[in-house]
Amino acid sequence: MSKIREIHNQLKNKEISCLELVRERLDLLKKNTHNTVNSLLEETALNLAKKVDTKIANGEEIGLLEGIPFGIKDVYMLQGTLATASSDLLKNYKSPYTATAIQKLLDAGAIPLVKENCDSFGHGSSSENTIFGAVKNAINTDLVGGGSSGGSAVNVAKDYTIFSIGGDTGGSIRQPAGYNHVFGMKPTYGRISRFGLMAYASSTDCVGPIAKSIEDIRIVLNAMSGKDAKDQTTYQSKTISEESILNSDKIKTVGYFKNFINSNAINPKVKADFLASIEKIKAKGIEVKELDFFESDTLVSTYYTLAMAETASNLSRLDGTNYGNRMEGDNLKDTYSITRSENFSEETKRRIVGGNQVLSQGFSDEIYLKGLNLRDQISGNFEKDFKEVDVILSPVTPSTPPKIGDSLKDPLAMYLSDAYTVGFSLGQLPTLTIPKGTETGLQITAAKNNDELVLQFANFLNDLI
Repeated sequence: MSKIREIHNQLKNKEISCLELVRERLDLLKKNTHNTVNSLLEETALNLAKKVDTKIANGEEIGLLEGIPFGIKDVYMLQGTLATASSDLLKNYKSPYTATAIQKLLDAGAIPLVKENCDSFGHGSSSENTIFGAVKNAINTDLVGGGSSGGSAVNVAKDYTIFSIGGDTGGSIRQPAGYNHVFGMKPTYGRISRFGLMAYASSTDCVGPIAKSIEDIRIVLNAMSGKDAKDQTTYQSKTISEESILNSDKIKTVGYFKNFINSNAINPKVKADFLASIEKIKAKGIEVKELDFFESDTLVSTYYTLAMAETASNLSRLDGTNYGNRMEGDNLKDTYSITRSENFSEETKRRIVGGNQVLSQGFSDEIYLKGLNLRDQISGNFEKDFKEVDVILSPVTPSTPPKIGDSLKDPLAMYLSDAYTVGFSLGQLPTLTIPKGTETGLQITAAKNNDELVLQFANFLNDLI
């Protein structure tokens, strides 16, 4: 059931006022104990809500997203508001402009309520690497909220926001969506503009929605999509209609990677539940094929080699000169060094050091170029697979959410929790978490630009499981 449509009808029929709706959600966010809030956009939200109420009172038509409260991961620019990236370096930084994807939602009349807690600069899979305290899981507060878009997923799961905008580089929407039992989509790379999203790894960064229904994912996805002159990687995509995603007749074959399922790393319950879901799909007359793929260790190594290299490059601009919390040293070199040493989290520093290492003379040919070559091979593998199958199904994660504190003790285990998401990021493919099938959900992936097919199969699975 679409929450957006339900609220739209209530507003239109004057069953609730937009001001009441926004106040109620702001109160929930203020009282929440899950550490999901970096800053509230109270004044902006209340002013926008009043305008929607005036429009309704005057008998004017309102758009589907008009008056719908939403959250924004705190790595997006929203003019005049804090954009901290959950870091000490940018804790007082105010956005001078608005991200294209967020502007499109504002133009559609959606109301931003909150900048949401996340791993600092998107560096993490647990939303513990943050100056605002670890995000607590929506279902069990002893567990992590997932990352890096943990605050966004928890806010949706707890109904603090109707939808939230996360950012997905290697699984940062899909994994927390799975951990908190909501829907989360990473669209095809380039479908939505990255302009105004703080860059982590530019070749895989994607803007995407988190919501409680497939229909809400579709509505928000359409609103944000489109070519943008400010982001040369964007392309003009076709609008996905409500009717088109209700028809899954096109899907005749489903594939899954047998080495994901036969891995020693997978939790036995996740494996059993995934195979039970496969049997239900077969029972509907759909052909299921086992596929060969790269070992998950290779995928994680390739992804982190490239992502660390890109983040070292992207974050080199943050030295306290033009941006951020400058800390003075005895000379300019000291100033740079102290500013970056004191203000970056341990995880961010680990990624910058790793990135500089793989880009350095003597290592770049051996490591970085090998990573680029492997990425090409991974993309080639997907092209071959999608000649055989319509969609690929996989678990979202090999195991269930860890306890808060465990990931900080073992960064390698945290990296390996991305084993089933990073491959699809490297392939720049559309992929969606559906909160069914295993404890952390199932992941549906299709070939590039086939976002519609992903949503079609999600509807089919949602009814089946």
